[in-house]
Amino acid sequence: MPSFKAVLIEKDAGGAQSAGFATLSDDDLMEGDVTVRIERSTVNYKDGLAITGRAPVVRRFPMIPGVDGVGIVEQSASPSFKPGDRVLLNGWGVGELHLGAWAERARWKGDWLITLPSGFSPDEGMAIGTAGYTAMMCVMALERHGIGPSGGPVLVTGAAGGVGSVAVALLAGLGYHVVASTGRPEEGNYLKGLGAAEVIARAELEGSGKPLARERWIGAVDVVGGQTLANILSMIRYDGAVAACGLAGGMELPATVAPFILRGVTLYGIDSVYVPKPVRVAVWDRLDRDLDRAKLAAMMQRIAFDEVIDAARGIVDGKVRGRLVVVIG
Repeated sequence: MPSFKAVLIEKDAGGAQSAGFATLSDDDLMEGDVTVRIERSTVNYKDGLAITGRAPVVRRFPMIPGVDGVGIVEQSASPSFKPGDRVLLNGWGVGELHLGAWAERARWKGDWLITLPSGFSPDEGMAIGTAGYTAMMCVMALERHGIGPSGGPVLVTGAAGGVGSVAVALLAGLGYHVVASTGRPEEGNYLKGLGAAEVIARAELEGSGKPLARERWIGAVDVVGGQTLANILSMIRYDGAVAACGLAGGMELPATVAPFILRGVTLYGIDSVYVPKPVRVAVWDRLDRDLDRAKLAAMMQRIAFDEVIDAARGIVDGKVRGRLVVVIG
């Protein structure tokens, strides 16, 4: 049986976690009805947490990380796919409970896969990845709330990261006045190139705040959580909304009910892992229609498969800008 290269996270008898490259065979793969030859993957914040062990992302050992993948179907018992189809996977517990995409081959369930939209190349599909797909869901949540471009400014936190970069580009392209928050002031020109009208320092949203502060934004896309999210809620205008999708600043929410009962603010939680397939298809259709390809190219950097472990460590240290595309095959 042919062998293939993969990143493998292991844990020893003492509980110490390690990550490195390994040579595996199809016998090492888990159950599934579609076998895929992986072409591209990406590096998400969750992948960084898995590699570093800074959060209990991995719940099965040994584990191949990588929550996103694009590849070519080689074998299929699924009625939805046939050999030669180019497919896309985001989430569904891969890289956590099921072997993921940082490998030259994978075996997954057909129900988890969608066809890569014809408007995207494999590189573009992974430049978007879970981060960009999550950003689109955040934008759609604000739209469902009735927040349009004429409603007022919209804040994006962690704006130089993956979710933030795509959110800035999407919102600006749709005509919103985007305020980008970042802890990296040197990325100001990059963010304005994506369409941000204003760039503010992350420090403006940190520290203990008031239950109700001055109203500043009609909506927000937040990847930070923690005290930052609590402060954002206190600054949202009447009947505004926040789409929360991250916890880079912690899982605690030290807020009060004041924004909810005195200003009618709504907090939307955005999950990207177990979203039903029809919703996924709709989200990717919107990305195909609304995401400026030139801006996507500006936020994308390609790296070799051998560089992926170092890149994963870098993303949790805030050293990665935009989106990384991992060239696997």
